[in-house]
Amino acid sequence: MTLQQFFTAVPKAAVAFSGGTDSALLLWAAKQYGCDLRAYYVKTAFQPDFELADARRLAEQLSVPMTVVEMDILSVPEAAANGPRRCYYCKRALFGRLRQAAAADGFSVLLDGTNASDDAGDRPGMVALRELKVRSPLRECGISKAEVRRMSRQAGLFTWDKPAYACLATRVPTGTAITADALHRVEQAETALAALGFSDFRVRLLDGCARIQMTEDQLPRALDCRGQILKALEPLFPAVLLGIFPHTNDLFYLVFDLQKFFHLRIDGRKFRLPRLVFLFQTVMLFAPCSDRQFSILKMRL
Repeated sequence: MTLQQFFTAVPKAAVAFSGGTDSALLLWAAKQYGCDLRAYYVKTAFQPDFELADARRLAEQLSVPMTVVEMDILSVPEAAANGPRRCYYCKRALFGRLRQAAAADGFSVLLDGTNASDDAGDRPGMVALRELKVRSPLRECGISKAEVRRMSRQAGLFTWDKPAYACLATRVPTGTAITADALHRVEQAETALAALGFSDFRVRLLDGCARIQMTEDQLPRALDCRGQILKALEPLFPAVLLGIFPHTNDLFYLVFDLQKFFHLRIDGRKFRLPRLVFLFQTVMLFAPCSDRQFSILKMRL
């Protein structure tokens, strides 16, 4: 089945629109193939402001009406508790609210942007979507993530190369309760890194500290910009760490010269770092922390 055939069979639908690559293509296809539609964006503390800005921009470009549904997701106890099934309770709450809003506007069919590359299985969020009878045209039509990007580029959508983005709740370790303050600090930190020109990264919480994860090609620049990163993030966190994830045995290695500096080599480039920067396992400490924090981090890592 093609998307055109899908929307011929489903001529009227509400689209759960996140502003991401997948739902952007879905919205474009629905509009392209004559579907009577409305986009619905749910705004919670789990979604950063830039996602709403992207959603509004694309909806305007496609001339698709969009409703923003506000919801206090932290009032859902199971979502705020951040247990192993958080995603299930979150999806149930969000899509349940979206279905109510869509039904009030006369839409009986609710669509989402899950694609064929997404492993449905028994993932909690996917289970919630099935229970709520949310349909996923990209998945039903066998369209993979790579095809989503190719088709989006051909359609001229600015989201075609937008990095995948998981909600802010994923930055908090499972089992640690999610608070509005923690989400706000993470969003501020990620906004600051984006302003410095970084992309495709995450700022995750680790015992109250910030742990930056980014693609390997950005690591040398992160070291070059260490001062700017610390200036932006130190007011938000007691310590800032940079995660490194080697894919070969010799890509990342540390030479400790027993002097006042560590020497770190990444892709043949040598960096001379103050002894305040500790490197152990997969995390490099960007900023000094207390003895207690260091002990906790060392045990955790």
